[in-house]
Amino acid sequence: MIPLLINVAGREFRRPLRRLMTGLVTEGVLVGLGFVALMPFLSALLAADYAAALRAWVLLAVILLAYGMLRWRTQLAGYHAAIALARALFARLGTHIARLPLGWFSEARTGQLAVLSSQGIVNIMAAPAHLLRPMIVAFTTPVVVLVFMAVIDWRLAAAVAVALPLGWLATTWTGRLVERSDRRVHAAATEAAGRIVEFAQAQPVLRAFGRGASAAADLDAALVEQRNAFRAQMRAIAQGFLTFIVVIQAALTLLLVMGVNRALGGAVDVPELAALLVLGLRFAEPLIVAADLQSGLRISEANLSRMKRLLATAPLPEPPSPRQPEGNDVILENVHFSYDGAPVLRGISFTAAPRGLTALVGPSGAGKTTTLRLMARFFDTDSGVVRLGGVDVREIGSQELMDRIAIVFQDVYLFDGTIADNLKIGKPEATEAELGNAIKLAQLEATLGRLPHGLDTPVGEGGAALSGGERQRVSIARALLKGAEIVLLDEATAAIDALDEARLRDAIAAIARDRTVIAVAHRLSTVRAADHIVFVENGRVAEQGSHDALLEKDGRYAAFWALHATSAVTQLPAGFTRRNLNG
Repeated sequence: MIPLLINVAGREFRRPLRRLMTGLVTEGVLVGLGFVALMPFLSALLAADYAAALRAWVLLAVILLAYGMLRWRTQLAGYHAAIALARALFARLGTHIARLPLGWFSEARTGQLAVLSSQGIVNIMAAPAHLLRPMIVAFTTPVVVLVFMAVIDWRLAAAVAVALPLGWLATTWTGRLVERSDRRVHAAATEAAGRIVEFAQAQPVLRAFGRGASAAADLDAALVEQRNAFRAQMRAIAQGFLTFIVVIQAALTLLLVMGVNRALGGAVDVPELAALLVLGLRFAEPLIVAADLQSGLRISEANLSRMKRLLATAPLPEPPSPRQPEGNDVILENVHFSYDGAPVLRGISFTAAPRGLTALVGPSGAGKTTTLRLMARFFDTDSGVVRLGGVDVREIGSQELMDRIAIVFQDVYLFDGTIADNLKIGKPEATEAELGNAIKLAQLEATLGRLPHGLDTPVGEGGAALSGGERQRVSIARALLKGAEIVLLDEATAAIDALDEARLRDAIAAIARDRTVIAVAHRLSTVRAADHIVFVENGRVAEQGSHDALLEKDGRYAAFWALHATSAVTQLPAGFTRRNLNG
């Protein structure tokens, strides 16, 4: 586990860990010497040699004093090492998360990350703070005791030493049981945490549709699985611990039988036998304590392994010599992309011209949002090229790329702060004039007028204090305030009423006069206002052109337009055109 600790925490953690390990090994040796010093003391006491007993007692007191002082220092060193470890892990985790591709952050991974960065790091901290001491003492103390016992009677020492390989086998078996059960506990905890958050956030919808009971059943099932997983882990720990206790007790019984036999044969006198039996008990004590805590060490190790896997996740590579885009056009050339081996885009090619609005249109699941995310380099393409200003996005530095792009997501997330705080995330130094202009363009003025504190209104976690339309308008104003040359809109008007949508459409058209605007859209008015329309279906560009030209062509876009104008249908039968609709 020690190499894993250093590997995950980094080289800067090596020095405090080395100091701690040195102190703990020395502490274990002192504990063993203290137990050894008991033997001459007890032997002299039983033989009524009080002068020798006094000398042995003084030696025992010196060892005890040295142990007490060292124990105090190693205890503090353990706490300091745990704090240093947590600091190193949080630093490495934060730095690495900031470099991971945006496409990595799925809902499941976010839940796992939440568990790992909270309870997981606490479990890892337990290793240097509480668990390494008994484990190291459990190794060094019995070694010292065994060496001294071998000097007195190697046969009795051998009888006790039998417990070590058997105990190691029991410990290994227990570790495997705990490792398997910990995976189940971790998965159950992640699922339960997600269900709790989902249940709390979805209360208005659940109650409105009378689905509270069914959602509660899903939550209850997740909590029951978490309880069952924890119980299974406790059973695994208990089985291993009891097996280890049986091994140790068997070794002590063997020591007692052999010791009595050798004492009766005159090979060992009674005081020596009594002292050896005491040493045998002291030999077993740290092993039993370590066995009790071994499951905790395995849990810490399992969390360290999860942390290592996360830190091993490759970030999107940075170009060795970043290039500067020359212009703001966006070009996709024969782009292919897959999610977990399932093809999503199959040879997408089109150009989004600067100073214009390009609309991505098509049935649900056609690959429109994925196309938008590839432009912002949430992922790298499987093959093909995405160019910005004539430069492959993989050859543009990540910060430069993000500075040039503003994104309005379909699922808006606002940070727990005021409206002003959220607006200025992309441009903290924004002037009042710039802020006012973004608010006006995003049609946010009326909303701020209704709120008692205006821009200083708290939005709550995730923007819970605002309506869906209000959150969307704040998100749009935030993107506009950034002042990026390329604006990506993923259903940006989905949660806005018809009046505000018309106003916002005009604002988007105004923005598109001097910026590159690319929008995934379903609303017919937004689509019609586009300078260039790309109809995406089954991961391919089926048609592209202006609205009038595509209607004149009477192909897939025309049929899609006609169906949307008359119904809520979003999937087209193969070969379906507007002529089919007209009968």
